[in-house]
Amino acid sequence: MIDLKTPAKLFGSLLALAALAVSPSANADSGPFIGASVGNATVAAEFSDPGFGNIDFDEDDFAWKVYGGFAFDLPLIDLGVELGYFDLGSPSFDTGVSKVGIDVTGYSAFALAGLNIGPVGVFLKGGYASWDADLQIDDLKGSEDGSDPAYGAGLRFTLGSVEIRGEYEVFDIDDAEDAYMASLGLVWRF
Repeated sequence: MIDLKTPAKLFGSLLALAALAVSPSANADSGPFIGASVGNATVAAEFSDPGFGNIDFDEDDFAWKVYGGFAFDLPLIDLGVELGYFDLGSPSFDTGVSKVGIDVTGYSAFALAGLNIGPVGVFLKGGYASWDADLQIDDLKGSEDGSDPAYGAGLRFTLGSVEIRGEYEVFDIDDAEDAYMASLGLVWRF
């Protein structure tokens, strides 16, 4: 029991409470993190080629990403920044005349805002992706790159310093109708 009768004891008690409030265990959700996710990506695009005509591409493939960042656990919301590398796989299809494939990889930078309700949380993210797309039609190859907006939303479940994260991200690639990834991953907070 805290004895509040003397100013010295009161000051000592307040100092001990302040130390607990700013200790790493009190703000376990703040600090650096790293993670990896796997899932499914869909890339949809429409393009024409003089030798092949109009091609409507809408295929999906296994995708993965690795990322790291820093989280700020504030009283009402969580804020953070995240940098990552993503690989949307190599979706392809056979037109009956030729085989068409697209391989999209890139780097992303996001700002995150989230809300925790106990161990469960929701978050939104927005930022940019610098991407590189390699297109192959039979033996013909081409490449294009750029930087475009990216955004997403997700759910997370936290168990100590480990977080299970489910996300849906959209990469607003200028030359694609759709490029998005649904993933499940693990995050480790330092």
